[in-house]
Amino acid sequence: MKTNHRLTLLPVSSLEKIFPDAAPSCDSLTSSTMLLNERFSFQIAYYWNGSNMDHVSIQFDSPLNQWIEFFSVGLVPSEYPCHPDTEGFLLRRNPGLYPDPLYPIADSAIPSFQTSYGDSFSFSLISCQWRSIWISITADCPLPAGTYDIPISFVASDGSVLGKVNFQLNRLPFTLPEQTLIHTEWFHTDCIANWYNVEVFSPHYWELIESYMAFAVKYGINMILTPLFTPPLDTEVGGERKTVQLVKVMITELGYSFDFHLLDHWISICDKTGIKYLEFSHLFTQWGAGHAPKIMAEKDGTLTQIFGWDTDASSSEYKNFLQAFLKELLSYIHKNHLETRCYFHVSDEPSKEHLASYQSARNLIASCIENLPIMDALSDYAFYETGLVNMPICSNNHIQSFLEHSVPGLWTYYCTSQHQKVSNRFFSMPSSRTRIIGAQMYYYDIVGFLHWGFNFWNSQYSRYAINPYCITDAKGSFPSGDPFLVYPGTNAPISSLRAEVFLEGLQDMRLFALLEKKIGKNAVKQLMESHLGPVSFDKCPDSPDSILALRHACHEKLLHA
Repeated sequence: MKTNHRLTLLPVSSLEKIFPDAAPSCDSLTSSTMLLNERFSFQIAYYWNGSNMDHVSIQFDSPLNQWIEFFSVGLVPSEYPCHPDTEGFLLRRNPGLYPDPLYPIADSAIPSFQTSYGDSFSFSLISCQWRSIWISITADCPLPAGTYDIPISFVASDGSVLGKVNFQLNRLPFTLPEQTLIHTEWFHTDCIANWYNVEVFSPHYWELIESYMAFAVKYGINMILTPLFTPPLDTEVGGERKTVQLVKVMITELGYSFDFHLLDHWISICDKTGIKYLEFSHLFTQWGAGHAPKIMAEKDGTLTQIFGWDTDASSSEYKNFLQAFLKELLSYIHKNHLETRCYFHVSDEPSKEHLASYQSARNLIASCIENLPIMDALSDYAFYETGLVNMPICSNNHIQSFLEHSVPGLWTYYCTSQHQKVSNRFFSMPSSRTRIIGAQMYYYDIVGFLHWGFNFWNSQYSRYAINPYCITDAKGSFPSGDPFLVYPGTNAPISSLRAEVFLEGLQDMRLFALLEKKIGKNAVKQLMESHLGPVSFDKCPDSPDSILALRHACHEKLLHA
């Protein structure tokens, strides 16, 4: 810790959350190791004991300069930080201000960022509060293995140095293997259109979609929710969300015809940004497959809604439509050689009480798409035993029975309901509880991860749009941190502390896979157990120490195995 009479600087790991009203209880972290192609992050927590000071700059001089990103860790309100019966270690349970958005400091001489409102803010020191600066070395840094100093100074506008600290980073001569986990965070394009007030499918809309997809790929997301029709997700019964339908439907005297040009453009952006897999939006409504999604069609030059909440899922009219549509979609998939990239959904989170309706809907889809995969989130192993979902996405608090039965190709997910002991990404949880999911997924050979909220900037049931800088809990419905992972910036997302930490968990998986090539899977699992204890989805560390120690042990094994 470096202290002068007014400024205290404390380098800490990326797994600390710095609250303005509490001094960090962790030790100082002044050095670490990283692999050549990973993204490495740490923080500088600081406390300013003088009058508020604007226009403070961060100055640094390191061979790594070109590949260092600086962010000011912002505070956002949480009115609903956790469910009352949440179990497992939490940092706090009370409403208040929580650290989360990472505002880019664009220039080392005059650090600043722009909010989505277009206002420009300088980096400021606020009196008598603990805050932090987030520092990341980018994964594309080409510098060779070796030890690099990163000396950092906080400098006032008059040039005086307020405080300085040095961080030493040792780049090791290894590269992480490519990520094999399939990772999707549901991509809500209507929320993007709403926030930026752009017309769906306008040039600006497409620019924003590309910017958000590129950001998603940077953070380990390689599958994208693709709105063939407006996704029937978190929508009030009888309500609707903005139309974002990629497939144009025309009604003619001969029946239905379909235009896939918008889907062509969507896939071209996926290819450009690095999205590998297409997750087609659900073809029936959520929680039971009882109705059709909102589908718009053109007839006699007029665009009108032809299916929706008033359409029974088992109606012959919708059945005939789906058969016609899926026949054309399958032809499109074959024509464009997309067979290995496409995944279908029936209905989100079905349960045994929905068995009959889900079975009817699933059988209809399966009869039309040959053997392409169908996947859905579910938590009941008895439902899986029916054979209706050949690719289950099991919640991490109900996964044990799936593991005990050695279900192949298992995915996992969490959302608002997964708050008893297991990993999640609520504001109130320590970052170690978020990051540990990577170790758990590697240990149990999980092949995919899903989350429902990349950018859900709506109230629950999408009754209205919200400002995610002011409302972080879908208006008191989900614990803060559940509905979205990113904030809207000027023309691109603003990242979050949680996005960075989840990426570190994905990099942990790749580190374990690299070490496995040297010492074998069993030896890696034994190393994990020696630091984490028994590895299970309902066991999360209370502090970062065991995760950081395991990472260091893996690096040592790579160097000496």
